Amino acid sequence: MEINFEQVSLQVIAHSGDAKGKIMEALQNAKALKYEQATKLLQDAEKDLILAEKAHMEVVVKETQGDKLQIPLLLIHAEDQMLTTQTLLLVVQELIELYKKINH
Repeated sequence: MEINFEQVSLQVIAHSGDAKGKIMEALQNAKALKYEQATKLLQDAEKDLILAEKAHMEVVVKETQGDKLQIPLLLIHAEDQMLTTQTLLLVVQELIELYKKINH
């Protein structure tokens, strides 16, 4: 099966972008002491990241099966978006925990 790198890349970018928006919105909610909304947004962001990771996994699996792939720049950009969003999620989760401790 041939990989449609453009489709995979755009799925990763779209889902990562959705997640990033929810993560930042969660941080704003936490700053406003709306922790339940922040938690829900983080859960939704995690679901978006799982969708991005699943799309990306198609490429990883193909490579591990021995196929030598020519990785386009768009996919590298998509991976960067996904990885920075994963990092942002971890940082914001910690920040929200700090907000909770400071404000309780």
